[in-house]
Amino acid sequence: MIMAKKPELPDNTNPYWIASTEETNYPTLNEDINVDVAIIGGGIVGISSAYLLNQAGLKTAVIEADRILNGTTGHTTAKITSQHGIIYSNIKQQMGEDSARQYAEANQSAIQHIAETISINGINCDFKWCPAFVYTCSDEYISKLEEETQVALSLGIKASYLDSVPLPFAVKAAMRFEEQAQFHPLKYLKALAQIFTSEGGLIYENTEAVDIEHNDRPAVVTRKGNKITAEKVIIASHFPFFDGGGLFFTKIYPEKSYIIAAQIEEQFPEGMFISAEGPGRSLRSQPFKNGEIVLFAGEHHKTGHGEDTIVHYQNLFNFAQENFNVQNVLYRWSTQDCMTIDGVPYVGQLTPQNPNLYVATGFGKWGMSNGTVASMILKDLISEGDNPWARVYSPSRFFLKLSSVKSFIIQNATVAKDLVTGKLEGLPEYSEPDKGEAKTVNFEGDRAGIYKDENDKLHMVDTTCTHLGCELLWNNAEKTWDCPCHGSRFSYKGEIVEGPAIYQLHQANDEANIVEAKIFK
Repeated sequence: MIMAKKPELPDNTNPYWIASTEETNYPTLNEDINVDVAIIGGGIVGISSAYLLNQAGLKTAVIEADRILNGTTGHTTAKITSQHGIIYSNIKQQMGEDSARQYAEANQSAIQHIAETISINGINCDFKWCPAFVYTCSDEYISKLEEETQVALSLGIKASYLDSVPLPFAVKAAMRFEEQAQFHPLKYLKALAQIFTSEGGLIYENTEAVDIEHNDRPAVVTRKGNKITAEKVIIASHFPFFDGGGLFFTKIYPEKSYIIAAQIEEQFPEGMFISAEGPGRSLRSQPFKNGEIVLFAGEHHKTGHGEDTIVHYQNLFNFAQENFNVQNVLYRWSTQDCMTIDGVPYVGQLTPQNPNLYVATGFGKWGMSNGTVASMILKDLISEGDNPWARVYSPSRFFLKLSSVKSFIIQNATVAKDLVTGKLEGLPEYSEPDKGEAKTVNFEGDRAGIYKDENDKLHMVDTTCTHLGCELLWNNAEKTWDCPCHGSRFSYKGEIVEGPAIYQLHQANDEANIVEAKIFK
């Protein structure tokens, strides 16, 4: 009798969305150009904004440091929903009912906008209307879900309060939103990129922005020294690489989450699901060949604070096995989200002093809907001068509520602690790590990160983040050095994996030369 193979986690991280679409191949910028609008960042905000601005008759260029859509957009769970956990009661309390209504209308409009764009352009991207559920297994969240349901209803959302969900385990309470959706984000956005370029829009890949000369007509400066001069510039680089006095590093903090994609024996129930409480459990299905896969996501933690990060994948795997008959785990990957102090993204002018520079950041875990909202707001602000939802998303908003102030103090105190602790902590003297492992060591009075790859080659980097000087921590699940302060991530060779850092780590890649120079004892 042949025994069925026991399901296991894949050895390597590989997002399903990226693995299931063809890689793009747009050119690199090698000259100076002039456009109406320059967009830095080729994720959902950048591509959606470019599409809309081009439709409005504005000559637009998008530049991306890597390949478009390979960043956070390519690592999402891809829910298109106005249901963002317990959000509307919080916005109403902190910012007022008008702001909560703006946020609800914006996100419901984003769902409709995506559906209409898909229909008009005939895009095949696995779009599906389905309900979205928030559930709780904790007594603490029952009253919170009751209140959230009532607030959502008062804002015009089709919401209902439930005592069960169609999942194979009991819950204490739940909330259901109608007229929500899911899709394959890269099939949708790569199609938009093709439409945009076919109509005269410009996309440049492997083109990294390192500065903005912010005069009356700003110019984006690339690492190669080329310039994109424009009337308006949109910074859509996830965490803003250019701050411009907006102090975004004090208002945003990065958070990691994890996803596994598995085949199960059962038919997954209709809908998208997420837990109200931590450590977070998010579930949705996705068409796959002749069947489906199920995305199990969650296990969020502040970037650089996950310790043994492979454990988070294992926890999701265990959860899946406890509740479903798992046949196979095909993919695993992580994502990094920028979180704001009050839970609402920053979209609009970078600062009042920089009226030609715009920013879109802080989408939390809801980038598909809020990223689309951002593109709609930015298009209106640039082409028409105003948008009905601009106030609640404004980067310059200031709602002085105790909860927001407390969150601001806690997050910045954590950053300060991470910065100081990394400088003061005692480190062991240099010793060689095992294959596939890394160590942070004291080498001749300096802090160094040492990694030994699968070929027994050693890689050493200076573990001081090149953004604002925090000390990096090793992420064993992704084999990266991660910044606990603002979320920059670097490969074990020191290459930038994720910003806001724009300079790679100091490194020494030639082991023979390292030994020859007696860098290693």
